[in-house]
Amino acid sequence: MQPRTLSATVVWLLSSLLISGCALNTGPQAEPEPTLSPDLFETRIGQLEEHMALRCERAEAHFAQHERRQAELLSELRDAGITLRHLRGDIERLEQRSGDEPVLVPAECNNELSEALSSKEMVGRAEWIGLPEVGTYLRARVDSGANTSSLSATDVTRFERDGEDWVRFKLGLNENDIVVEHVRDEWIERPVERRVRILQAAGSESRPVVSLMMTLGPIRETVEFTLSDRTHLNYPVLLGRRFLMDIALIDVAENYLHPRPEFPGGRPASEAVEDQINDRDEEEG
Repeated sequence: MQPRTLSATVVWLLSSLLISGCALNTGPQAEPEPTLSPDLFETRIGQLEEHMALRCERAEAHFAQHERRQAELLSELRDAGITLRHLRGDIERLEQRSGDEPVLVPAECNNELSEALSSKEMVGRAEWIGLPEVGTYLRARVDSGANTSSLSATDVTRFERDGEDWVRFKLGLNENDIVVEHVRDEWIERPVERRVRILQAAGSESRPVVSLMMTLGPIRETVEFTLSDRTHLNYPVLLGRRFLMDIALIDVAENYLHPRPEFPGGRPASEAVEDQINDRDEEEG
């Protein structure tokens, strides 16, 4: 009797364990973590790119507005200077009419300011510049309202040299531009220093910036130029604030204060006067 009772007990225990095991296995299972599908990933990346592009456009628009305001302030400053000179002239004429001896008031000069101004070269609103590395002279418009200088270029082609970004281009000239003739169709190759984004009414445009040695009278500087097609404009070169800063002052009432540089194959500097007369006629027309 005792062995049979023991066997029944063992069977009962095993049955209980099996039943409890089944009950545990049939409990709720943890749901797998959701995975990010490729389509959803691409959608989110696209949304992120659109958001970043929008922020960049807003920043560029703000920068352009800041540049326009700075140009307006410079124009107002020049107008104030002209008004001040007129007032001084009126005072001198009134003193001469009165017949009284003018009272000389010693001016308190700022020596540091005087020295800073005397170290800068005076330039007109238009000047001849030289490009020694290209071998030609060109007419340039001086514009303090522009930030970066610009050089007229066509057939701008990007290529890579020694792992660096370079461009190949030709000078963008029309039949009225005065230039050393043999360089008109020559290719120029320069490394790209950087790229700038130009905001226009039709949208934004990215332009390469290259460095070229430039001369203007006694000035000899390496200047950064953006490359753009200026064949529809009167001047193939524009000189902006980056060039003028710390080295030059503009007299907007004058043109061509410095002689035209000479290059092999070009016209002598003594013939520049005729070209400058034609240039004035072009402006007035």
